[in-house]
Amino acid sequence: MHMLPRTLWHLGFVAGRAAPLEMHEVSTSRFRVWPTDLDILLHMNNGKYLSIMDVARFDLMQRTGVWGVFKREAWYPVVVAQTISYRKSLNPWMGFAIESRIMGFDEQAVYVEQRFVRPEASGRQEVYARAIVRARILRRAGGVVPIAELIERTGADEAAFEVPEEILEWGRATRLPSTREPALSVW
Repeated sequence: MHMLPRTLWHLGFVAGRAAPLEMHEVSTSRFRVWPTDLDILLHMNNGKYLSIMDVARFDLMQRTGVWGVFKREAWYPVVVAQTISYRKSLNPWMGFAIESRIMGFDEQAVYVEQRFVRPEASGRQEVYARAIVRARILRRAGGVVPIAELIERTGADEAAFEVPEEILEWGRATRLPSTREPALSVW
């Protein structure tokens, strides 16, 4: 299934019926590996993980009420950096879930952790892949939404979030220059 229909289906029929969440809570979004998700090795393509993570983040935003704030304020999120580690393959027709949570903030961005999980025999969730996403919030009219304004408008309790220092360091280390500055490709 291509991403736009999958996204619309998930947001319209799945997430729209799920219970609301507090901003610090974990959202669980359920999926299945479809034939269009596969690569030549017949497991889920590594790039498809990133696309499906988008859908799960929209689920998180909708269920926490953040999406409503974004619509009202004419804001939208953009991924500025992400990293993912793969542990086990997701194979055709396997069901899986993505657990998503807002980790917290730095002076410029929001950090989200997302885990691809499947149940093990004990009933606990086993991690198949884990990703960290760093996102900025932009205004449709132009410009970046300051984190202080984001926190104020969403009612986020900063004390409920804590981004580990190694994640903040990764965020600093992977930043590219502002779009107002040159970023020439020199090897």
